[in-house]
Amino acid sequence: MLNNPLSTLAIAFMVQFLVVSTSFDVANLNEWSIAEITDSTLSQENEQAYSERLTELIKYFDSKDIDLETHLDDPKFEIYDGIGDRFRKSAERKIGSLDDYLQVLGYNDKKGRIGDFMSTYSDALEEAEQTYNIPKYVIAAIIGIESDFGQNIGSFNPLNVYVSMYTEDYRADFAKAQLEELLLFTNRNNIDVFELKSSYAGAMSYGQFIPYSINRWFVGDDIFDMENNIHSIGNYLAHFHEVTGSLEGAVYRYNPSSLYRDAVLTLADAAEQSHSASE
Repeated sequence: MLNNPLSTLAIAFMVQFLVVSTSFDVANLNEWSIAEITDSTLSQENEQAYSERLTELIKYFDSKDIDLETHLDDPKFEIYDGIGDRFRKSAERKIGSLDDYLQVLGYNDKKGRIGDFMSTYSDALEEAEQTYNIPKYVIAAIIGIESDFGQNIGSFNPLNVYVSMYTEDYRADFAKAQLEELLLFTNRNNIDVFELKSSYAGAMSYGQFIPYSINRWFVGDDIFDMENNIHSIGNYLAHFHEVTGSLEGAVYRYNPSSLYRDAVLTLADAAEQSHSASE
């Protein structure tokens, strides 16, 4: 049995899972509720089911002639235990009012800084607006909300995110599809997937694109070039403006939350009003 590479990897996975799932910092214990600690401990009982799902995932990618197993054998591979809870506890799900949502996003700070961002990238924003017929203020607002104008692109790794989601059976079909898109992207561009950073949802770079969106709407080769992100957001919104028939509908498709849509448009309106007042 141990001569089977899938079985060997599954055993290694179970060991690693135990380490990752119990390695929280005691100094940060106050950030964990009793329920979260209990859930983390109980999740160890599912290690066999996790390893079986991991084996299924490897076989699926083998059938696609995509090498996943090598990545899972890399020391930088890890499982984010309880990844589904991050989605279930997201601000869009927990907060009911736009005012509270804007406060969580740091709206006043972003409102004060969006003008400087737009001045720095004025040429790219003007070009994107003309090319895609999407207001430059909306593009800038999305970058402000998604990555704090490029200051925060996330601390997770997208491969680890999607494998974790699949093994936990949280939105497994979505995770498998995004993992495939991710590996197609990194293989095509000769990128070390473990060099990439993402949100807990696997979204990357300043526009926080998931792999499917990168492969279809990203403009340019370098996903960490700000001007490429500006054009890519414009390209994405232009596509969904045509699909939905409205700018509001396009922004909603960027992140399917009415709170998110309204926050983007509120920040964009504030930026436009500030620009008009300064003229």
